[in-house]
Amino acid sequence: MSSSVSAISSSRFQSFLNHPAGPKTIHFWAPIMKWGLVIAGLGDLKRPAEHLSVSQNCALTATGLIWSRWSTQIIPKNYPLLSVNAFLAGTGIMQLYRIWDYRRNLPKSEAQSSDKSTSTVVST
Repeated sequence: MSSSVSAISSSRFQSFLNHPAGPKTIHFWAPIMKWGLVIAGLGDLKRPAEHLSVSQNCALTATGLIWSRWSTQIIPKNYPLLSVNAFLAGTGIMQLYRIWDYRRNLPKSEAQSSDKSTSTVVST
Protein backbone atom coordinates (compact mmCIF):
# COMPACT_ATOMS: atom_id res chain seq x y z
CA MET A 1 0.00 0.00 0.00
CA SER A 2 2.72 2.50 0.96
CA SER A 3 4.64 1.74 -2.24
CA SER A 4 1.60 2.75 -4.35
CA VAL A 5 1.21 5.99 -2.34
CA SER A 6 4.92 6.64 -2.72
CA ALA A 7 4.71 6.03 -6.48
CA ILE A 8 1.74 8.40 -6.83
CA SER A 9 3.40 11.16 -4.81
CA SER A 10 6.65 10.64 -6.70
CA SER A 11 4.89 10.89 -10.05
CA ARG A 12 3.05 14.04 -8.95
CA PHE A 13 6.29 15.58 -7.77
CA GLN A 14 7.99 14.64 -11.04
CA SER A 15 5.15 16.14 -13.07
CA PHE A 16 5.39 19.33 -10.97
CA LEU A 17 9.15 19.53 -11.54
CA ASN A 18 8.86 18.89 -15.27
CA HIS A 19 5.80 21.09 -15.91
CA PRO A 20 6.33 23.78 -18.60
CA ALA A 21 5.77 26.42 -15.87
CA GLY A 22 7.49 24.43 -13.11
CA PRO A 23 10.42 25.35 -10.88
CA LYS A 24 12.97 24.61 -13.59
CA THR A 25 11.72 27.60 -15.60
CA ILE A 26 11.53 31.37 -15.31
CA HIS A 27 7.73 31.06 -15.45
CA PHE A 28 7.86 29.77 -11.89
CA TRP A 29 10.49 32.05 -10.35
CA ALA A 30 9.45 35.40 -11.84
CA PRO A 31 6.10 35.46 -10.00
CA ILE A 32 7.81 34.36 -6.78
CA MET A 33 10.20 37.32 -6.96
CA LYS A 34 7.47 39.73 -8.02
CA TRP A 35 5.66 39.17 -4.72
CA GLY A 36 8.35 41.44 -3.27
CA LEU A 37 6.80 44.36 -5.17
CA VAL A 38 3.38 43.52 -3.76
CA ILE A 39 4.77 43.31 -0.24
CA ALA A 40 6.55 46.66 -0.68
CA GLY A 41 3.31 48.21 -1.96
CA LEU A 42 1.41 46.88 1.03
CA GLY A 43 4.16 48.24 3.28
CA ASP A 44 3.49 51.68 1.77
CA LEU A 45 0.03 51.59 3.35
CA LYS A 46 1.75 52.76 6.53
CA ARG A 47 3.26 55.79 4.77
CA PRO A 48 1.37 59.09 4.72
CA ALA A 49 -0.32 59.71 1.38
CA GLU A 50 1.62 62.94 0.78
CA HIS A 51 4.82 60.87 0.53
CA LEU A 52 3.51 58.47 -2.11
CA SER A 53 4.56 58.74 -5.75
CA VAL A 54 1.87 58.99 -8.42
CA SER A 55 4.20 57.92 -11.21
CA GLN A 56 5.48 54.91 -9.28
CA ASN A 57 1.98 53.70 -8.44
CA CYS A 58 0.78 54.30 -12.01
CA ALA A 59 3.68 52.16 -13.21
CA LEU A 60 2.84 49.39 -10.73
CA THR A 61 -0.83 49.48 -11.73
CA ALA A 62 -0.07 49.42 -15.46
CA THR A 63 2.47 46.63 -15.01
CA GLY A 64 -0.02 44.58 -13.02
CA LEU A 65 -2.83 45.05 -15.55
CA ILE A 66 -0.70 44.41 -18.65
CA TRP A 67 1.03 41.30 -17.32
CA SER A 68 -2.22 39.93 -15.86
CA ARG A 69 -3.68 39.95 -19.35
CA TRP A 70 -0.50 38.50 -20.86
CA SER A 71 -0.38 35.63 -18.36
CA THR A 72 -3.79 34.43 -19.58
CA GLN A 73 -2.77 34.53 -23.25
CA ILE A 74 0.47 32.56 -23.15
CA ILE A 75 0.79 28.80 -23.36
CA PRO A 76 0.95 27.34 -20.79
CA LYS A 77 -1.30 29.71 -18.89
CA ASN A 78 0.64 31.02 -15.92
CA TYR A 79 -1.78 31.36 -13.02
CA PRO A 80 0.88 32.25 -10.42
CA LEU A 81 1.89 35.17 -12.66
CA LEU A 82 -1.76 36.15 -13.02
CA SER A 83 -2.30 36.17 -9.27
CA VAL A 84 0.78 38.23 -8.42
CA ASN A 85 0.02 40.78 -11.13
CA ALA A 86 -3.62 41.07 -10.06
CA PHE A 87 -2.42 41.83 -6.53
CA LEU A 88 0.17 44.26 -7.91
CA ALA A 89 -2.50 46.14 -9.88
CA GLY A 90 -4.81 46.14 -6.87
CA THR A 91 -2.08 47.52 -4.62
CA GLY A 92 -1.28 50.28 -7.13
CA ILE A 93 -4.95 51.19 -7.53
CA MET A 94 -5.38 51.33 -3.76
CA GLN A 95 -2.38 53.64 -3.39
CA LEU A 96 -3.55 55.87 -6.26
CA TYR A 97 -6.91 56.17 -4.52
CA ARG A 98 -5.16 57.19 -1.29
CA ILE A 99 -3.17 59.87 -3.15
CA TRP A 100 -6.28 61.15 -4.91
CA ASP A 101 -8.30 61.22 -1.68
CA TYR A 102 -5.51 63.04 0.17
CA ARG A 103 -5.17 65.70 -2.54
CA ARG A 104 -8.94 66.11 -2.85
CA ASN A 105 -9.29 66.83 0.85
CA LEU A 106 -6.39 69.29 1.03
CA PRO A 107 -7.34 72.91 1.69
CA LYS A 108 -6.51 75.23 -1.23
CA SER A 109 -3.62 76.99 0.54
CA GLU A 110 -1.92 73.69 1.43
CA ALA A 111 -2.47 72.34 -2.09
CA GLN A 112 -0.71 75.34 -3.65
CA SER A 113 2.26 75.11 -1.30
CA SER A 114 2.40 71.35 -1.84
CA ASP A 115 2.50 71.83 -5.62
CA LYS A 116 5.38 74.32 -5.27
CA SER A 117 7.38 72.01 -3.01
CA THR A 118 6.78 69.07 -5.34
CA SER A 119 8.03 71.01 -8.36
CA THR A 120 11.10 72.10 -6.42
CA VAL A 121 11.89 68.54 -5.39
CA VAL A 122 11.43 67.25 -8.93
CA SER A 123 13.70 69.91 -10.47
CA THR A 124 16.66 69.16 -8.18
